[in-house]
Amino acid sequence: MSDMVQTKKSGKLSSLLLRSDGAVSVMVVLLGFIVATLLVMLVGRNPSGIYKALVQVLTGFNLNNGKWNIRYVGEWLTYSVPYILCGFTMAFASRAGLFNIGGEGQYIIGMTVAQVVALLFPAVPFVHVALAVLLATVAGAVWGGVVGFLKAKFEVSEVVATIMLNYVALYLSRIITKAIPGTNTYKTVNFPETASLHIGFLSKLTNGSMLNAGFFIAILCIVIYWFVLDKTNVGFGLRATGYNKDAARASGIPVIASITIAMAISGAYAGLGGGIVALGSFKYGRLISGMDNYGFTGIAVALVGNNKASGIAFAGLLFGMLQAAQPIMQTNKIPKEITFIIQGLVVVFISLKTGLRLFIAWNEKRKAAKLAEAV
Repeated sequence: MSDMVQTKKSGKLSSLLLRSDGAVSVMVVLLGFIVATLLVMLVGRNPSGIYKALVQVLTGFNLNNGKWNIRYVGEWLTYSVPYILCGFTMAFASRAGLFNIGGEGQYIIGMTVAQVVALLFPAVPFVHVALAVLLATVAGAVWGGVVGFLKAKFEVSEVVATIMLNYVALYLSRIITKAIPGTNTYKTVNFPETASLHIGFLSKLTNGSMLNAGFFIAILCIVIYWFVLDKTNVGFGLRATGYNKDAARASGIPVIASITIAMAISGAYAGLGGGIVALGSFKYGRLISGMDNYGFTGIAVALVGNNKASGIAFAGLLFGMLQAAQPIMQTNKIPKEITFIIQGLVVVFISLKTGLRLFIAWNEKRKAAKLAEAV
């Protein structure tokens, strides 16, 4: 009897994993943490330090000394914003059948434009910061839209084009930022207050964290992503193009326009993320020597989130949580690199999703065959 109950439970779990992308994502995240825990044990460290750090980030409660500080929650949400936005960068293009690996370059262009506007445009309250964020978004859209046009019109590989443009964006950012008066080897002069995304009550509410208006912008972007793709004619055209370009063209859908729009909106998300990081997490412009890697990690966020609005939101929060937990893990004698290992494992496991489902399907058939033989 117990064997039958166990078989039924196993069958329900297998069925859930076969039909639910969300269930697979949850499982691979858990597998990532399990393997990371075993690795920490193998090097002779106490893995409880990982989970103490995560609890502190999620709740603000320090299990080591019993103190509570909500600032950790604020920092977690702040770190999550660019991951969510760059996740949408990859996901939006994917829904249209494209692979946008240039989120990092689009993010850098958005960040750079936001810094230029913050330092050189008139310091008019509200208008200043709104214009900086808007132009950062537009810059990202242009950077992505160019690739979309080249892909649609001349069949230029978007993978190659976006990879090359990442480096163009990096060094162009350095050239532009160096030209701003007052810039030294590492940074520019401080931004005026009118160019900051910080809101006083958020800082007080989270005990001085960097949480800013960018968090609310990200929430709005989640809704926009869902609405545009699932509830509009534009979204239908993009999805149809992603499924089959020839069929979409035969149905009267403007494929060239769809591909260009998809890459432009995709780039806009990354540009917006760059603008929010520039004006929300720093008080000065940065002369970057390397990439922040939000755009690249956004690919993983989109994969874990299955290109769905809610999935990407949760995946972005997961990756933001891991980044916010890094310094706390170090105080718990856990190498900060363990967070990168967890991220990597999650990506590896999610990429094996198809193989996992094939194995589950094969295993179910094998069990059914055995039951048939027994009968």
